[in-house]
Amino acid sequence: MITGAALLTAVLTSVTTPASAADTPLRDLAAARGIYLGTAVTGGKLTGGYGDLAGAQFGSLTPGNEMKWEAVEPARGTYDWTGADRVVAFAEAHGQQVRGHTLVWHSQLPGWLTGGSWTPAQLRTLMTDHITAEAGRYKGRVDHWDVVNEPLNEDGTLRPSLWGAALGESYIADAFRSARAADPAAKLYLNDYSTDAVGAKSDGMYALVKRLLAQGVPVDGVGFQAHLVLGQVPASLETNLRRFAELGVDVAITELDIRMTLPATDAELAQQKADYAAVLRACLAVTRCAGVTVWGFTDSDSWIPDFFPGQGAATPYDENLAPKPAHAGIAETLAPVTPPAPGVCSVTYAVSSQWTGGFTAQVTLRNTGTAPLNGWTVRWTQPAGQRVTQAWNATVTQTGAEVTASHLSYNAAVPPGGTVAFGFNGSWSGTNPPPAALTCATGT
Repeated sequence: MITGAALLTAVLTSVTTPASAADTPLRDLAAARGIYLGTAVTGGKLTGGYGDLAGAQFGSLTPGNEMKWEAVEPARGTYDWTGADRVVAFAEAHGQQVRGHTLVWHSQLPGWLTGGSWTPAQLRTLMTDHITAEAGRYKGRVDHWDVVNEPLNEDGTLRPSLWGAALGESYIADAFRSARAADPAAKLYLNDYSTDAVGAKSDGMYALVKRLLAQGVPVDGVGFQAHLVLGQVPASLETNLRRFAELGVDVAITELDIRMTLPATDAELAQQKADYAAVLRACLAVTRCAGVTVWGFTDSDSWIPDFFPGQGAATPYDENLAPKPAHAGIAETLAPVTPPAPGVCSVTYAVSSQWTGGFTAQVTLRNTGTAPLNGWTVRWTQPAGQRVTQAWNATVTQTGAEVTASHLSYNAAVPPGGTVAFGFNGSWSGTNPPPAALTCATGT
């Protein structure tokens, strides 16, 4: 069972999607909510409609391949910055951040490096020299670096890569220290896949980050790739993000896509919309979640079909650059939360305990007016089919997805500035997001 004081917490009175929300760039909606929405791009395609969408809709760019070792240092000590420069220049021209991806990885390494016979000392020097050259070139121009990418096995142990096998875990600390020296202002991230849910691999990453921080290693953030399968957004995603944030580091969803079996059906696209929204909500719920990056924004530029035959349609735009329902799911989730109008009550909702198939939530009503309340009612819509099974300190009824909670005789009166709380147990399956909005009314 997973427990915590605030696994899911939201301050909710009313949420609206303005008529103009569909016309507001996603990057602006995200910025207004305090996060960035980014995308991975192919630098050579940053023209025409592809370039227009990349520049207009996203606040951060990640080069898909242009900053990887084999691309920038194809021969020892010989650098080709053409592709990386193109992406960075495009981002600067469009007022976008850049996520540098990646300085040290076990894959896409040049043959001269993987085919060489290096002593551990030589290999360490090659690594730190490469970091110094690349991070130094873009000093002050890259906001976040994936310093070390995919360092772990599925069981959370150190991957026996070129780096891990020869240098052990120490290569990670050396890489971060070299990156900090080369670009003191950039945020430095560990990044990996299959760490989105609480489990063996994320536990290994959690323990690794704790060890590195204890050694004074400058880890600023942890990236969660989130290459997800339709309908399988981890129920513990938010909980997992929060536990890393509580270590004192930023967190980010760095490579989000949600694949499905082709051809895509309307039902699959609707589920994908809900899944994208669920991931965005998890990030918004965690104060130190810096942002979300989709790994390619159009299905014509997605890696999924090449690696998962028969699957695809994983991004928010189709092959013709038309927005899919997933785009609307992102926009609706990022839409501004209407602040509570001057009135008499506001409501907060928090999940205090969650386990497989069940959860406990608390709802708190506050009298925001200047006169005492004499009776109250709270209403909300369960967004994912959750059912109330037991309640206390209120009369709670549910019809379909609609829930109504009313005062009892002993807690009907609420003084100005005072609060009253009630709780309930509920059941869930698939995901357990908080309600998009709770409304309150007063009187008997």
